Amino acid sequence: MALGRRQKERSQTPGRSLFQPLVFLCLLLPLAAGFTLKACQISRNVAKCGKHKLTSVPRDVPSTVTGWELFENKISKIQLSDFRDFPMLTQLELNRNMIEQIEASTFSRLTSLKMLNLNQNRLVKLEEHVFSGLVNLTELRIRQNRIKVVANNTFQTLSSLTILDISRNNLHTMAKVHTIIKQLPHLRELYLGSNDFTRFYSWELTNTSLDIQRLDLSLNPMAVFHLTSNVLPNLTFFNMTNSGWTQQMKLDVQNPTFFHQVSILDISGIHVSVDDLKTLLQTVNASLTSLRMNKMKSHLSSLINASCTIPTLTQLLLQRNQLSHIGSDFVSICSNITDVDFSHNNIKDIHDDAFRSLQRLTILNLSYNKLPSVPAAIRTLPWLKKLYLSTNGISRVERQDFANQSMLEELGLSKNSISSLRGAVFEDLVRLQVLKLTDNHMVHLDGVFEVHLPNLKQLLLQGNELSSLQTGGFGGLPSLQSLKLHDNKLNSLQKGCFKGLTNLTELLLQNNQITERDLNNGCFNDLTNLRRLDLRNNHIYYKDTTALARPPFSQLSLLRLLYILSQHHHGKSGLPRNFLQGLTNLELFDARNIQLVFLHENTFNFTPQLQELDLSSNDLDDLSPDLFSPLRNLRTLYTSRISLGSLQYLTDAKLHKLEFLQARKNQFSVIDEDVVRSLPALVYLDLQGNTFTCDCTNAWFINWVRTNNQTQVFDAYNFGCNFPTASKGSKLLDLDVQSCTVDVDYILFVSTTSLVLLLMVTSFTYHFLKAHLVYAYFLFLALVFDKKHRNKQSPCQFDAFVSYNSHDEAWVVGEMLPRLEGDQGWKLCLHHRDFQPGKAIIENITDAIYGSRKTICVISRRYLRSGWCSREIQLASFRLFHEQKDVLILVFLEDIPSSELSPHYITRKLLKKQTYLSWPRAAEHPQRFWQKLGQALGPRENDHLSVQVLEDQ
Repeated sequence: MALGRRQKERSQTPGRSLFQPLVFLCLLLPLAAGFTLKACQISRNVAKCGKHKLTSVPRDVPSTVTGWELFENKISKIQLSDFRDFPMLTQLELNRNMIEQIEASTFSRLTSLKMLNLNQNRLVKLEEHVFSGLVNLTELRIRQNRIKVVANNTFQTLSSLTILDISRNNLHTMAKVHTIIKQLPHLRELYLGSNDFTRFYSWELTNTSLDIQRLDLSLNPMAVFHLTSNVLPNLTFFNMTNSGWTQQMKLDVQNPTFFHQVSILDISGIHVSVDDLKTLLQTVNASLTSLRMNKMKSHLSSLINASCTIPTLTQLLLQRNQLSHIGSDFVSICSNITDVDFSHNNIKDIHDDAFRSLQRLTILNLSYNKLPSVPAAIRTLPWLKKLYLSTNGISRVERQDFANQSMLEELGLSKNSISSLRGAVFEDLVRLQVLKLTDNHMVHLDGVFEVHLPNLKQLLLQGNELSSLQTGGFGGLPSLQSLKLHDNKLNSLQKGCFKGLTNLTELLLQNNQITERDLNNGCFNDLTNLRRLDLRNNHIYYKDTTALARPPFSQLSLLRLLYILSQHHHGKSGLPRNFLQGLTNLELFDARNIQLVFLHENTFNFTPQLQELDLSSNDLDDLSPDLFSPLRNLRTLYTSRISLGSLQYLTDAKLHKLEFLQARKNQFSVIDEDVVRSLPALVYLDLQGNTFTCDCTNAWFINWVRTNNQTQVFDAYNFGCNFPTASKGSKLLDLDVQSCTVDVDYILFVSTTSLVLLLMVTSFTYHFLKAHLVYAYFLFLALVFDKKHRNKQSPCQFDAFVSYNSHDEAWVVGEMLPRLEGDQGWKLCLHHRDFQPGKAIIENITDAIYGSRKTICVISRRYLRSGWCSREIQLASFRLFHEQKDVLILVFLEDIPSSELSPHYITRKLLKKQTYLSWPRAAEHPQRFWQKLGQALGPRENDHLSVQVLEDQ
């Protein structure tokens, strides 16, 4: 059962062949891409979606595939959008579905398609544009549908078609065939079997230029075959098989030259008069090489005699004719025949002279009959090269059976009842290359292969009852390359049993009872050219990893493939640490299911060329990275069913060439990023049947499976959740991981967008609202300082604080100070004189404004451009607005036009609400200017919202 399960697992993956090393690489590489698909695999640039119970064409297949397998699904309709973007597709297999409808122009964009298979579906009608666009299609198969109707122009675009198989449908009339083939100028092969054709008239195909070379009209209930014109001038293969139809067909070929090029003719089961058949055979008299007359109902002898007069005929197939006896004259006139097939009859007896006249015969097939012994008739065939006697009742083989067979190259005796072979039975077969003795009852070889068979290359002995191999038992086979001994009962391999097999490259010993004692006796030491050794399912068992004194394969330096899988368990086992010593060129090692519990870290030190390793179905709950350190060329690794809890060992194993990893049915719950990153060449990952945790710990793995474009993760969309308990029954890839990780790309997008918007807003504001912002800034500062001073109850120290620019200091000191302090007695606060040293400038300004009853702003162009002056007028204006008192006096030293004031938002706003004093305008009446200024500084009886009006006369 374990083996069966394992084989089933392998059949579902792009697995490996048992006959060629690393065949999976041929299947997997080059990949179109290594991504994860919901219902398919990508193998060798082919999308493999067959046998998946699909009801529609998958949408996630990459557009770069060159082949697409969709066979054995449940697809009922092909839609226009199904094959829209596949410019490189050359092969499409849709056979064995339930397709009833194909939308018009569905394949119109598949301009590279060369082969389309729609066999075994449910199509009834072929619409006019169903094959539109398939200009490069060369092979179309629509076998076994229900096609009754074909539109007039259905095949018009198939200008390159060379092969059309539309057999097993319901066309009924050749007129429909004519509609088809007249549109196909390059058609070479046409298969029309089982279409219920009852008549064939050549006139129905006239006016059509046909270059058909192979025509199959088999299994039609043909009552009339009437050929009156040469409509098939280039025909070389013609199948008229009509098994099961009892009505006699009228066969009329009017011109004997119509079939002058036919070389292969199949008239098996045809029910026609002997005269008509003879007439047909006369038409191929100059070209026929192969004639098939299987399942003939009558007149077989007459037909054989008629056919054997054809000088070109070399092959005669006479299968399933219920022959029980071959007499001396049955094929007596067939002297030119080189290949005759009597298989699948009931032949029990053959006359000794039955084949005497067949002196050119090289191939004779008598398999699947009831012969009790090797017929003596074959002794009369000195030029025979291939003789097949499999599946008869032969129980004994004697030396004289093959006397005079010195030219024989291949002999088939499989599936008989042979229990023993005499020592010299094959002695005369000096040119024999292939000997098949499978599935007999042989218990001993009795030295039969100690006799010299100098050219034997393949010996098939599987399926017998051999129990031991004796020393030198194959000594007479110096050229043997392949020896198959599997499925016997071998329990003893004596030392030297393979002596003399220096050219053997393949040895199959699986499914026997071989033990480790047989391996340790050095029985393989003579096989110095061995490439493949299969020891699966034997009784090989080692208790621990103790090194062996004589490693079993130490002389097999050329061995490439080694299999030691076992189903015969003796309990937990180890593998000797030097078990693989000497295998310096080993490429594949299969150690499945041998109950290993531990592998020594030096196990693979002897196999630096190992490319494929299978450790599945063992009890290795942990693997050391050091175990893999010598395997720098490892490309394929199977570690399924070995109870691994993680893949962390791969992180330090440095398997940089690993391309294929299958680790099914372990106990992985989380796949870490560093594990995947440590396998840069990985193109195929199979983790089916593990116990995944469906939370944020697998967020990276989920995102990687969804987005990576290198590694194909097999069946990832069906990975189930086992933890936490609430997630059981859901799928791993259905988990929403957006909340698990910070989306760096999104954050960068938002940040960049915000920064750009901020810069745009800042630029706009600076350009258009600069003054308003400055005003708001100073207003804020004023508010802060106002809150600080508003509740202070100390009396004002000064009558007025004078705000001016340092460039205007001469006017303030020379003109204003003498007039206001000297003449009028006001006490003024000047920053160069009255500011407290060491205190912050802004604090000095604030204390001066709030420590004075009034603030006089001496305004000039330089004043407006000064930052500190702007702060002073801002603080003073806020005091004005907050206290609702006349505390601000504006004095202009220069006439400043309104256009120059527009950038200075604060000053311009104050001028709209207050009058001001202008020094230039007071040039003629300076006394009046100082009088007005003094009045502005004087106390008022009532403070109110408006400022005193100062008019310049």
